[in-house]
Amino acid sequence: MTEYNLSERVVSALADKSLTVFTAESCTGGLVSKMLTDVSGASSVVLGGVVSYTNEIKKALLGVKTETLDTYTAVSEQCCYEMAEGARRVSGADIGLSTTGYASGGEGVPSDMTGVVYVGISDKYGTSVLRLQLDGTRDEVRRGAACELLETLLYRIEAYE
Repeated sequence: MTEYNLSERVVSALADKSLTVFTAESCTGGLVSKMLTDVSGASSVVLGGVVSYTNEIKKALLGVKTETLDTYTAVSEQCCYEMAEGARRVSGADIGLSTTGYASGGEGVPSDMTGVVYVGISDKYGTSVLRLQLDGTRDEVRRGAACELLETLLYRIEAYE
């Protein structure tokens, strides 16, 4: 399935269930929002999103706790969890989506963490986070994470009553 087909299916499923989403993205830099808004009619289900690349923005806009960042870092299950919940809370959307991770190596990135991305979904059923270990270039890791999040979201939406 192509990225566009996946996005179309997600937007259609959201519309069929009258659900809205809001994204809080770090390492994907707005890619999840872009993929969704590439689909005509997405404005009926996508409320918006924020690229929360710095810890300050994660705290100020999404309510990620300082203690979480100090204890677990921004690239953690705990941070991703709080980002997804914050996205839902600040926007009033039915579903909050989040991404945080290391799309590529660099200064301060442990070699075993390159390609580690957390993706989160928060909705009326609770909040869940998936840890991914992706290989490839920076762009491939970001795209892989965005697609995995949307595939997980699609599965979750289809299970709605």
